[in-house]
Amino acid sequence: MAIIKASQKVSVNKNHRQSDALKAKPFSHELLTTSLLTALGTATFVGIHHRYRKQRLADARLQDYVSGIYAQLNAVQSAATGSKSTLRRLRYACKQAASTWQQAYRLPMDDNQPSSCDLSANDFRSMHTTTMLTRPVYWVSGVASMPKDISLLSESDENDFGVVGIDADRQIVWQTTMPERVHDIVVQPAFDSQNTFVNHNQNRDVVVMGRRPSEKFWVLDTATGQVKFVIHAANNRHFYGHACYSSDGSKLYVTENDTLILDGKIGVYDVKNGYQKIAEFESYGIGPHELIMHPDGKTLVIANGGIKTERASREELNLDTMYPSLVYLNRHNGDLLEQIMPEHNQMSVRHLAMHDDGTVMIGIQFQGEKHINVPLVLTHKRGDIDFKPLMMPNNQWQRFHQYIASVAVDSKRNLLCVTTPMGGCAAIFDLTTRALINSISLPDCAGASVYSRNICSGNDVVKTNIEQQSCFIVSDGQGQLTRLTVNDLTILDSELKTDAIAKNDNIGTDNRRHTMSFDNHLQAL
Repeated sequence: MAIIKASQKVSVNKNHRQSDALKAKPFSHELLTTSLLTALGTATFVGIHHRYRKQRLADARLQDYVSGIYAQLNAVQSAATGSKSTLRRLRYACKQAASTWQQAYRLPMDDNQPSSCDLSANDFRSMHTTTMLTRPVYWVSGVASMPKDISLLSESDENDFGVVGIDADRQIVWQTTMPERVHDIVVQPAFDSQNTFVNHNQNRDVVVMGRRPSEKFWVLDTATGQVKFVIHAANNRHFYGHACYSSDGSKLYVTENDTLILDGKIGVYDVKNGYQKIAEFESYGIGPHELIMHPDGKTLVIANGGIKTERASREELNLDTMYPSLVYLNRHNGDLLEQIMPEHNQMSVRHLAMHDDGTVMIGIQFQGEKHINVPLVLTHKRGDIDFKPLMMPNNQWQRFHQYIASVAVDSKRNLLCVTTPMGGCAAIFDLTTRALINSISLPDCAGASVYSRNICSGNDVVKTNIEQQSCFIVSDGQGQLTRLTVNDLTILDSELKTDAIAKNDNIGTDNRRHTMSFDNHLQAL
């Protein structure tokens, strides 16, 4: 009897197993069908996206999607075992990916776009990695040595060059890797509905110029740091490291070199047409470096450095016979309006800043013998027959080691800040008296920009004092962003001026350090 029961029990269990197997079949079939439909839908979606992407990126491949998934899986794996900061970067990277997806469909498709504006898939896929925070950007700077996040970079990333966006607290908002070292940073002007200039980040581009000689420049989104365009130099041209926008932001003017005859050129690029090159003017000199827009909105001001360089070298070919000049051009047709030469032919006219009253601030890099003492900071206004040097105590321009890297002017306070990485200092001049206020020791400093009133007033910590003072921000190769504050302008006219300079107490400083090396130029939005 027990055997029969046991047999019945085995039979019952077998029936249950058979019943479970029969029930499992429909479930497995449904799962398989769902999986196939999901795979088919995904493949269709990828195919449609790839079709539109192919119109924009001629060398786009389906393999890119696999590479992207693999990279993100590695990032997830690293983030799972990493720090909270890594997890935050991964979250922001996801936001960045969503922004990129949306942007891909907003960019205009133009099959006939010339090769100079083509977007290389390699430029977007492997040469640029962007990480970001959700904060407003107030400055943008090039970086010659940027820390790498191994979880976000591919094996092909061998350099540590980049560009960073900086917020009002001097913290890094976004950082984007670059395939080569960069130089000038140019921010597109912003206007409101009444065509009045406003300082905001929406719908603005930032142009990043390669370090001379370079055959590329990049267009980034100011708020996110994403690369939008990679622009290649035309045949027999390379870029000289600087550019400027027209006052309405519709045109970009770029200093270029004719690599065959070594004459300076000004390339004109149409912003609304994907930065397509539409014209070219003579710079009326050799080696044009920085150029800026005059407040009249009609005139380009160009620093012709006077130094010849060949196609792929920074070698200076004509130091004995160089011919520098400051040139004013009609931005619409390239007509020469004025040209002024410095007193010494080896005073290379390099860097410029524009006062609101139309006075040009000029930084000189002297290429002559070290013992020769020449003024390195000059001014010029249209109609003047010569440059006017600023004054140095005892005419000791040697403290700048014959090299001015950046000039930044505060038109409201009538002050000028200049930097010299060779001399290891930043100096502030009073443009009313044309005298030096003071110099501050800052090793390897280069970038300089005005610390805007609206930034000062927006920071509760410093607004009580700084609203009434003039501020500059200076970047350096040590990773510091230093705020320079002129404490008391009245002391400039007092008998205590000499003592104040000696004590360094008429310029206040505070700095914020980062684990990166800031490069030549710092641009305010």
